[in-house]
Amino acid sequence: MTPNELTVARLKADATRRARGHRYEDFDVGRTFTHHWGRTVTAADNTLFSTLTLHYNPHYTSEAFAAAHGHPTTPVNPLLVFNTVFGLSVEDLSEGGGPFLGVDELSYLQPVYPGDTLHARSEVVAARLAGNRPGYGIVTWHTRGTNQRGEEVIAFKRSNLVRTRK
Repeated sequence: MTPNELTVARLKADATRRARGHRYEDFDVGRTFTHHWGRTVTAADNTLFSTLTLHYNPHYTSEAFAAAHGHPTTPVNPLLVFNTVFGLSVEDLSEGGGPFLGVDELSYLQPVYPGDTLHARSEVVAARLAGNRPGYGIVTWHTRGTNQRGEEVIAFKRSNLVRTRK
């Protein structure tokens, strides 16, 4: 074994395996999760996201156009807001695995601007065992995203197939 392979082998031997995420039984209707940290969205994030997704709506790429439409600066692309808030929820809600089933009732409530820090909170609104998929349940969460002032900027419901413990 090379020194590097030996180091990797030692690290693996010393590592403690830990299950990631929650299971179906952890999602009682009404339970809320306040997702960690938050994420500050920058102008660079907005430009890169809009460019990479070929989303050239001038509201999100032209400061002059945004100003002409009443914005103090270029607003953040709403799809980036959605992806950021959704991403903040993954560790608590869906990291344990299971297919994503969809989003419903998506509402953009007010613009987000570069420099805003997004936070997320989710509530379990429905949970049932999957009738055609033993070992899984279907869980639906209502996720709300707020900015650093606590103002709600986005809300949506999403559902996942979630593994049971049994």
